[in-house]
Amino acid sequence: MAPTTRIGAPLDTLTDLASSDWTDGRRPFPLALGTNVFGWTVGAPTALELLDLFVGDGGRVVDTADVYSAWLPGNSGGESEAIIGRWLARPGNRDRVVVSTKCGQHPDAPGLSRASIRAAVEGSLTRLRTDRIDLYSAHFDDDETPLRETVTALSELVDEGKIRFAGASNYSPARLRQALAIADSDGLHPFVAVQHAYNLVRRGEYENEIAPVVDHHGLAVLPHSSLASGLLTGKYRSGEEQGSSPRGGRAASYSTPQALGVVEVVAEVAERHGVAPAAVAVAWLASRPGVVGALASARTTSQLDDLLGAASVVLDEGDLAALEAASAPSTSTAPADPSAAASSAP
Repeated sequence: MAPTTRIGAPLDTLTDLASSDWTDGRRPFPLALGTNVFGWTVGAPTALELLDLFVGDGGRVVDTADVYSAWLPGNSGGESEAIIGRWLARPGNRDRVVVSTKCGQHPDAPGLSRASIRAAVEGSLTRLRTDRIDLYSAHFDDDETPLRETVTALSELVDEGKIRFAGASNYSPARLRQALAIADSDGLHPFVAVQHAYNLVRRGEYENEIAPVVDHHGLAVLPHSSLASGLLTGKYRSGEEQGSSPRGGRAASYSTPQALGVVEVVAEVAERHGVAPAAVAVAWLASRPGVVGALASARTTSQLDDLLGAASVVLDEGDLAALEAASAPSTSTAPADPSAAASSAP
């Protein structure tokens, strides 16, 4: 039978997700740690150090996917989960974090059929060295599998205790509504959280299409592409740094005149608060309705320190007004998100 509570704020189950209860006026920790770089541009020693730093500073949500990082020659998928599993296996660590992972893209368990989902979850549990996954999301929609089969398979995993909650990543609003309607009509555990591209230079699609579904159903939101492939860190303003990062080219694809204007305003707000621009980008997302953590990744402890600065930032009315004025979506169609196909963690 479907649960009567969801992760979506302000329900009490949010305390399980983000170590805060919005009923007392506090917000969840603003940053959710994206780990698609683990096993790709970040080796295990540094990744373990990053996890220690993130959790030590109050972070709780650690997000990965079973496919990370199968695209790297010599990798087979699951490298990120395996590194996280090493950290989770250390005494006391498992209960300090909310583990979020995703299925549907691993080479050995592609798609969202019942068989693939069941194979995928067993692989993830093994690599993560845990007996349950807190948030288990369909990474991308699978239009070759009946949606009812996917929703039912994920609900079964909740009943079996293998996962606590199911979520959806990169779903269209129509398919998200349909999945929620199926769960309701069939008495299944519904999706309680969504991951979707959303940031200060890409607002229109989420705010116009996904946010109404989120608001109506009380879903939790973990925005990905939070830093616009690094553009909102400010490091690509001159164009000189683009070649030094795997995401430099994708950041360039965001670089419209309006986007570059947003970057300047973000930098000004950051300077007023004494933090890095990345912290402002994360803090702005954390201020949006339903957001329980903005997904962002770091390759170094210095980069992570910049992101963690979001926890100390309280954007005032002037800050929010300046960011709103600079980033308000235009009426023209936004370019396709250049990072969604590769990853749902920026």
